[in-house]
Amino acid sequence: MQVKRTSVSRLARVGLVAAWAVWLVASGPRGARRPATPRDWTRFGWDAGRSGAPTAPAGITAANVASLERQQVAIDGTVDASAIYLHAVRVQGRTVDVFFVTTTYGKTLAIDARDGAVLWEYTPADYATWAGSSRVTTATPLADPSREFVYAASPDGKIQKLVVADGQLVWSTAITRLPRREKIASPLNYFHGHVIATTGGYIGDASPYQGHVAMLDGASGALLHVWNSLCSDRAGLIDPASCAASGSAIWGRAGAVIDSTTGDIFVATGNGRWDGRTAWGDAALALDSAATRLIGNYAPTNTDALEAQDADLGSTSPVLLGSSLVAQGGKDGSIRLLDWKKMRGASPHRGGERQVVSTPSGGDLFTAPAVWRGAGATWLFAADNGGTAAWTLESGRLRPMWRSGNAGTSPVVADELLFVYAPRGGVRVYEAATGRQVTTLECGGGHWNSPIVVDGMIALPEGDANDHALKGVLNIWRLR
Repeated sequence: MQVKRTSVSRLARVGLVAAWAVWLVASGPRGARRPATPRDWTRFGWDAGRSGAPTAPAGITAANVASLERQQVAIDGTVDASAIYLHAVRVQGRTVDVFFVTTTYGKTLAIDARDGAVLWEYTPADYATWAGSSRVTTATPLADPSREFVYAASPDGKIQKLVVADGQLVWSTAITRLPRREKIASPLNYFHGHVIATTGGYIGDASPYQGHVAMLDGASGALLHVWNSLCSDRAGLIDPASCAASGSAIWGRAGAVIDSTTGDIFVATGNGRWDGRTAWGDAALALDSAATRLIGNYAPTNTDALEAQDADLGSTSPVLLGSSLVAQGGKDGSIRLLDWKKMRGASPHRGGERQVVSTPSGGDLFTAPAVWRGAGATWLFAADNGGTAAWTLESGRLRPMWRSGNAGTSPVVADELLFVYAPRGGVRVYEAATGRQVTTLECGGGHWNSPIVVDGMIALPEGDANDHALKGVLNIWRLR
């Protein structure tokens, strides 16, 4: 493998070396089996802002990653998404560490993280009517802050609340009136008692459908608010056929991204009409924390061309970099750096990018970039079908630091290491600050799957939703 490197600042090198030194002293030459304080991984991207960079040590380092042992857990379906994790919770009368996954056909499983045993499995009532068909979900489930419940999506357009202890159904709420057209592709999110979900369309963009943001009450399951990206002057769930426009899917891998300080909800839309009034296709958008009104928006000057060329801006979600800076990728091979202070308000904003850089390979960006604050800087990592790249944020601009020609899905940064799943198989592990590849962990191929790194383990589902398989594999790597 060849890696192009741009010199890392002396501060970054010092920070990286210091971090390694702390780990080596604390854990010895082979590393600890798990960090002293276990942590949960409750949603896709680790936090509400989808940073993909846990702030607590995960226990896997450059010194011990090669000693990981892999277990392949056979499960009843393909998980074209990510796992989540809760440590030391009560399940079936025992205290266990648990991974939770949702399959493409809506089964949600609780899996013992220490031996791979399936502890319980929830199956939606109408599972048999869509199993094996093109109706799927690729949404990562979500854990309630109480650690007593998880939320999951299914191909019938519903969100379920399940009991962690036994998988029993608490409530089930529909967030679409036409689940055969409107798909729940993106992961669920949570903020201040509310579950936030988004909808898009299926391959082929068969009309009618409209991308929308749905907010549910976590306790009762009540659908509180719906904001529609087409016919946005109409609140609540609408009959898709009653809106003259179709499309504008909200389908990026990170789905709804939430500013954890304000609660503002950021989404990006795919191909669809844009008029800057009630139609917001191919745009990056911010809603208030209640998902009732538009409070910021951005569209490229060539929005109409993007729609005509099937070059969705919303193939990836907005990335919150801090200091009002937002990065927005797309199918056109570009990552746009935006000063969101200039994008505030409901009046339309077109153009005005602070900077535009290429995606890692200059191709479509379908993944969720990661944001890491370490080694003396704020870093942005992205992977696409032809490369993996890193930038730092300096003086309000993205500075390229390194690039690899290895493809990848949504990256994760933990303990100064970057973990990137290759869709054709394998998890590549890099030094985050330098791009030096440390090792590759063997596993099978997939699609949009991505790893989590937590509590001395890595969990990664494999397989592709487009294969319509009823069986699958969850890989778990553990330190010896």
